[in-house]
Amino acid sequence: MQAVVLAAGQGTRLRPLTDDKPKGMVEVAGKPILTHCFEQLIELGADELHVVVGYKKQAIIEHYDDAFEGVPITYSHQREQLGLAHALLTVEGQIDDDFMLMLGDNVFRANLEDVVNRQAETRADAAFLVEEVPYEEASRYGVCDTNQYGEIVEVVEKPEDPPSNLVMTGFYTFTPEIFHACHLVQPSNRGEYEISDAVDLLLASGRTIDAIRMDGWRTDIGYPEDRDRAEERLLEEQGEIDSEDGDEADAAVEAAASDES
Repeated sequence: MQAVVLAAGQGTRLRPLTDDKPKGMVEVAGKPILTHCFEQLIELGADELHVVVGYKKQAIIEHYDDAFEGVPITYSHQREQLGLAHALLTVEGQIDDDFMLMLGDNVFRANLEDVVNRQAETRADAAFLVEEVPYEEASRYGVCDTNQYGEIVEVVEKPEDPPSNLVMTGFYTFTPEIFHACHLVQPSNRGEYEISDAVDLLLASGRTIDAIRMDGWRTDIGYPEDRDRAEERLLEEQGEIDSEDGDEADAAVEAAASDES
């Protein structure tokens, strides 16, 4: 199965960690974020990696070259960071079947295989890993509304009044139909071509998208404290720090984030 990783962003909120490197090359527990992504995708059955690069792309290309653990890598350049739908279109000519899509700034320890299996078993047009968050935090994400069968019926990007607290996490499977939808997307109020708008176009055309609820955890590495939190979780799982130390570190990170807000 082909896999696409979006890794073109500048990571401005991660500065100073991204002053001299792209976000995907920021290390978490001794490995670049992209290495964590590639390892998981290969474990899920990826036999081709298609990486969308942009900001300081040479650092990624020189580090990984043309393969990772024997799996070939193809690079596509997003010249302007105009949103996820825009980034996805850069690989359109290379994808010919169902594929996995992962945002290259996330660290997952979750049931990603359930998403891949659902896509294979049901031949849905897409399947998303989704996560329940506190309702007051949902407006920071792409929010999903689902029906009684667990199918997504609407996705709203960063709504002021979220229809639910179920949000997209950054791991998806799609058929190539998503590319047609991306071509039809118009710029949002942020001036970006949003993947959520492409998803809504799929839904409007009668396509089926399954929502798989996350079992485990993931961290979106948006700020330096997110990197610290993900590293503490990984090191705790590896037995390199005590769980009590990890709990104390998590509390300190959350307190610092609260002070900033």
